[in-house]
Amino acid sequence: MITVWPTSVYVSSTATLQMDLCVTIKGVSFLLQTGLGVLGNALVLLAYVHIAQGADHKLLPTDLILCHLAFSNLVLLLTRCVPQTMTVFGLHDLLDDAGCKVVIYLYRITRALSVCLTCMLSVFQAATLAPDAPRLKAALPALVLPSFAGLWLLNMAVCIAAPFFSIAPRNGTVPAFTLNLGFCHVDFRDYLSYVINGVAVTVRDFAFVLLMLLSSGYILLILHRHSRQVRSMRRGAAQGVETRAAKTVVTLVVLYAVFFGIDNVIWIYMLTVAKVSPVVADMRVFFSSSYAFLSPYFIISSNKRIKGKLVCAVEQQQSPVETQTSNEK
Repeated sequence: MITVWPTSVYVSSTATLQMDLCVTIKGVSFLLQTGLGVLGNALVLLAYVHIAQGADHKLLPTDLILCHLAFSNLVLLLTRCVPQTMTVFGLHDLLDDAGCKVVIYLYRITRALSVCLTCMLSVFQAATLAPDAPRLKAALPALVLPSFAGLWLLNMAVCIAAPFFSIAPRNGTVPAFTLNLGFCHVDFRDYLSYVINGVAVTVRDFAFVLLMLLSSGYILLILHRHSRQVRSMRRGAAQGVETRAAKTVVTLVVLYAVFFGIDNVIWIYMLTVAKVSPVVADMRVFFSSSYAFLSPYFIISSNKRIKGKLVCAVEQQQSPVETQTSNEK
């Protein structure tokens, strides 16, 4: 006797399998991004802590900016990608209203600091390479901490609206003009608030991205002139350090600009619709967090001081194990 399954049952099971596959892919993607991103930024921070405590404890302005950038990216991943990953794997009701306000506010600030610090890094590197600005070069170390304070105050002010609109998810449908983050909702209540918030954030980001692109273009121009001048001469150690640092900065700027472009294309689309699809929101989260995930590995691979500290730490961990093994033999 041949059993014939109804078509509706087959379609339903196929749809369920497809949904489970999508959830698995999304969960694994966020898990890898979060785990590797947290690990990379933590390694950069630990390396700079060891450098600051060692004999060569002097940190250059670019070192301080990179350290602050790694810290901002680490907090960004912890406040955005960790709860997002937990939500994807079925953990709900993670935060109440107060928790959502704190987490979303920290995420907004650190996301803004990521673009601002990358811009600051590019501007400081351009000033360092500028051939006719000795006074500006001498003043750079004294400008680092005031610049950090100014960027924190600026972004705390720009992002001040985030806590007022952030709430824990409610049972039922998601209201219009609400960003459904999974673990929290950002309810703008009306179209005007929705657009004003989007425009304010976008204008700030575009201003800093434009400034970092201009300073990076200036860096490339200086490097091109420098390479023509010293083509027939052997470069000194200091020139090599400056060149590597400049290339690292330009690489970080290009990396940020790529993900910033993808992020804002999705964001502009989200501003044009009343109800945003969860798939679109997840795509924006992934691309907006990709810079925080990838940038520490570019920093580690191009910075000899950080790479040297990490290699020394690994060798120190291996040497007791090797000694114990040889004694056992």
